[in-house]
Amino acid sequence: MTMKIFRIVSRILLGIVFIVSGFVKGIDPLGTGYRLEDYFQAFGILWAVPFALYLSIFLCTLEFIIGISLLFNIWIKRSAWALLCMMIFFTCLTFIDAAYNLVPDCGCFGDAIKLTNLETFLKNVVLMIFVLPVFAERKKFKDWAPVWAQKIFLLIFSLSFMGVSIYSYRHLPVIDFMGWKVGSKVNIPAVPLKFYVTYKNKVTGEEKEYLTPDYPWNDSVWMSQWAFKSQRAVDPVKGQAMALRVEDEHGADISSSIVDNPDLQFILVAYDLGKTDTVAFNRILPFYKKAMNEGYSFICLTSSLQGDIKKFRMDNGAAFSFYNADDVVLKTMVRSNPGLIVIRNGIVLAKWPFRNFPSYEIVMEKFRNP
Repeated sequence: MTMKIFRIVSRILLGIVFIVSGFVKGIDPLGTGYRLEDYFQAFGILWAVPFALYLSIFLCTLEFIIGISLLFNIWIKRSAWALLCMMIFFTCLTFIDAAYNLVPDCGCFGDAIKLTNLETFLKNVVLMIFVLPVFAERKKFKDWAPVWAQKIFLLIFSLSFMGVSIYSYRHLPVIDFMGWKVGSKVNIPAVPLKFYVTYKNKVTGEEKEYLTPDYPWNDSVWMSQWAFKSQRAVDPVKGQAMALRVEDEHGADISSSIVDNPDLQFILVAYDLGKTDTVAFNRILPFYKKAMNEGYSFICLTSSLQGDIKKFRMDNGAAFSFYNADDVVLKTMVRSNPGLIVIRNGIVLAKWPFRNFPSYEIVMEKFRNP
C-alpha cells in the first residue's frame, strides 16, 4: 500500500514538474533555441545549430506532453519510457555541465527560475528518485479510458501546445520572464563589463582572444585575414551580466544617455545584422523619420562589427545611429531580430517584434504624455 501511494505521488509530482518546465521553455522557443546553440557550440556540433529552433519546439512539446501523460495517468506504459530516457540523458548532460561549466546557464526552467549548473544536476538526481518507481511499476497504472481516446487527448494537447510555442516565436513570448519585460527597470553596469572577442585566422586556423577594443578592428588588411568567431563578457560584479552597456564606434560607454533619457527613447534591437530581417528595417524607416522630426531619440543596438554596420547602412539606407551592445543582452531585451523597444527614464514601456511593428501614431497616442 505504501509503495502504491509513493508511486502515485511520484507520478503526480513528476507530471507537475515536467508541465511547468516544458511550459516556461515552450513559450520562449527562441530563448530555448539559443541555449541549444550554446550546447552545440560547446560540443563542437556546429552543423546542428540551424536546427536549434525546431529542436527547441519539439523537446519542449515532448516534455510538456510527458507531464500531461503523468499528471492525468494517460498512456503511462509508453510515456514512462520517454520519461526515463529523457531523465537519464539530461542527468548525464547536467553532470558534465556541473563538472566543466561548458554552458553557463542550462535553462532547465527557461528564464522563469534560474539555477546554477550544480543545482540543476542535483535537481535531476532528486527527480530520479521519483522516476525509477514510476518506470519500474508502469504496468500497474490502470487506464481510465480506451487507448484511442488517450491518444486523441495527447494529440490535442500536443498540437495546442505546439501552436502556442510557434505563436510565441513569431510574435513574443505569451508570458515574459526576462529582465526586459514591460514595466521593468533597465539596469546599466555599475562597473564596466569586460568584453573579449575571439578571431580565427582564415589560413592557419589560429585563434586569438582580445580585450575589446584593443584589437586591430580598423586595420583592413588584418580584418581580411582574420574572421570573428565569438564574444564573451566578464562581469567584475556578480549579477550585472545582463545589464545593458551601450558603446559608440570608439568603445566609449554612452549607456546613461540612452537608459536615463527622461523623454521617449526608441531602441531598435538587431543583435546580428547578418541575420536580421531587412524588410523590417525598411518598414521602420517612416517611424524613425517621424520620431526624429518630433525630437525623439531613435537608435539601433547591435553586436555586429563596425565594418558590417557600415555595409548594412549603405545597403539598406538605415540613417539612424548604430551602437554596440553584448549579443546575449540584446537577445534578452526582445526575442526578435529586429525588435522595437520604447523606454522612458529607464522603464520599459512597450516592445514589439518586427512582424508587429506599430505605426508611429498609435505609439504616440499611448505614450506621448507621461
